[in-house]
Amino acid sequence: MLFKMMKKRKPTLALFYCQNTPGSSEGERQALEQEYGEGLRLFPIPCSGRLEPLHLLRALEEFADAAYAIACPEGSCRYFEGNTRARKRAGVAARSVSGIGMETERVGVVVNSVEKRKPLAMLAAEIMERVSLLKPSPVLRPGKRSRKKKGVST
Repeated sequence: MLFKMMKKRKPTLALFYCQNTPGSSEGERQALEQEYGEGLRLFPIPCSGRLEPLHLLRALEEFADAAYAIACPEGSCRYFEGNTRARKRAGVAARSVSGIGMETERVGVVVNSVEKRKPLAMLAAEIMERVSLLKPSPVLRPGKRSRKKKGVST
């Protein structure tokens, strides 16, 4: 019985993504959130270079089993080096996560392909598959996984 419960567990993913990612319009984002329910929280950002290590770490602390960013292809960033900055900042967050004994796979950046840009839904599915192999976050208590309601403290 415990094996069945463990197999059905779905991780919670915080996904920060560049608004220039194909398939990231408001309607497509809402459909994706509906498909994954509480398992996926999407955060559009103007450029992946705006992502700070604190954003990733805060997501891990508050609600997520993993926190990732989606960046533009190398050399294709509208702001020149946003994807490079995102990769460096995710590395800082990964070192922090490692420093407290958690897996570095809980944090990362996925850089879209130059040849064939993948839509947000496809990238999200790939990342969800990757993080589904992780154990539940040791940082989160079972009740902390759900979205908090305003005005209610736990």
